[in-house]
Amino acid sequence: MTDTAATAGAPTRPASVTDELLERLVARVPGSGGATWKLTEVYSGEVLVELPQSTPEDIEEAFATARAAQRLWAQWPLERRLEVFDRAHALLVDNAHVTADLIQVESGKNRRMAIEETCDPPMVISHYLRRAPKVLAPKKRGGPVPFVSTSTEVHVPKGVVGIIAPWNFPFATGLSDAIPALMAGNAVVVKPDNKTALSPLFGISLLEQAGLPEGLFQVVCGEGPDVGPTLIDNADYIMFTGSTATGRVIGERAGRNLIGCCLELGGKNPMIVLDDVNVEEWVEGTAFGVFGNTGQICMHIERIYLPESRYDELRDAFVERAANLRIGAAYDFGPEIGSLVSTDQRDRVASHVEDAVAKGATVLTGGRARPDIGPAFFEPTVLEGVTTDMVAGCTETFGPVVALHRYRTVDEAIKLANDTDYGLNASVWGTDLARAEAVAARIESGNVNINDALATAYASKGTPSGGVKNSGVGARHGDQGLLKYTDVKNVAVLKKQVMGPRPGQGYDAYVKQMLSSLKLMKRLRVR
Repeated sequence: MTDTAATAGAPTRPASVTDELLERLVARVPGSGGATWKLTEVYSGEVLVELPQSTPEDIEEAFATARAAQRLWAQWPLERRLEVFDRAHALLVDNAHVTADLIQVESGKNRRMAIEETCDPPMVISHYLRRAPKVLAPKKRGGPVPFVSTSTEVHVPKGVVGIIAPWNFPFATGLSDAIPALMAGNAVVVKPDNKTALSPLFGISLLEQAGLPEGLFQVVCGEGPDVGPTLIDNADYIMFTGSTATGRVIGERAGRNLIGCCLELGGKNPMIVLDDVNVEEWVEGTAFGVFGNTGQICMHIERIYLPESRYDELRDAFVERAANLRIGAAYDFGPEIGSLVSTDQRDRVASHVEDAVAKGATVLTGGRARPDIGPAFFEPTVLEGVTTDMVAGCTETFGPVVALHRYRTVDEAIKLANDTDYGLNASVWGTDLARAEAVAARIESGNVNINDALATAYASKGTPSGGVKNSGVGARHGDQGLLKYTDVKNVAVLKKQVMGPRPGQGYDAYVKQMLSSLKLMKRLRVR
């Protein structure tokens, strides 16, 4: 394992992350009760700023402010709303390095992942700037009686959308999930994780510089059990990204309130490697798919199934790459692997590895915490011999840990890949694309990447992305990712009173005429 950080101390905080900036960002978080949370720099453990914690009364006031602003915002023509995001796109791109500094400071991820995270909101904006005018435009359709009736599908904003964003991609989820909601005419109240509130706060300030009305995008902070119930009870729709256990609680409360929700939840994502794979391409792509963001990606790969005929070759090549990944604490592009987000997450990952080893698994590389680099660092780890009676064999680890398994037939590999309660992402690698696509079609997952681990599916903003089974309900991206933030109004027009017997016509004659008309309409394909 190659270390790029000096063990004598953590790197110097980026010059852009000034105390003045930090205080300005957290000043917009309501906290009338006076409670604060110590937001720390992950690499050093240094307290950066005291983050206000919002009371239930603060949350209710945030929703009231957002709701008042939303009434005016919804009256803006769509074209005018989109002009705000056209300007925001430029601001987000121009400030990408400052945003990346904040992302690294609060989450400890390496520079590549921080920069790539900053790209997600501009990509979402670009897609919906093109797509929203068509998707949100009223659509006139035929009515029940041809020529004299019409029905128009009109999409109206739901009101105020509550977003509960995770710590692993705080900027991307905090902003990207809000952008289509705002474009559709809603207001947003977001609750970022306490550990990673800085980057979404900075992103919101950029949206306001672009012309987003103040008050329309609110931020509240606090621990989930303290903040979540009041947030859900005041929202008109909920977008949540996080664990399956928490998603169940949120879904149940949303259901009691008769509001919709979109839940992207956990995964135990498999990869099937076919026997005609190009080993060099596979090793490089899989190293990112397993260890990118230190394994803290909802769609990252935790189980790899290798063909028995090439098992030793593929295993050895992948283990060598994992063992030589550059791990370190730095605000430059040197390290390939950064820190876990917290010491609690480090302990969770370590417990999964320890449990696997105690029950017979073998560590092929890694397997250790690295306090010499920073408080929450853990080595890229490859396991062999993992079984489903081990925690790491059936539960999402969410860290830089992967298990290798061998298979004899493709049918066996597919069965093993599907042997999970989750279904968020999967990956298939092989030179014969038709064969790989046939395997992908049999995998039970909301996303399947062929010759990639995760990025191709997630970055395809025109196609909905969500989970099946215990990995979630609903989807982000695509038309669905915009329309979910709207209610549908059916405006029906009857131009002439023909819905009933004509004067002097008996009801028996009217029914006969009506039934004959149904047959005629089917033949003429009139809708």
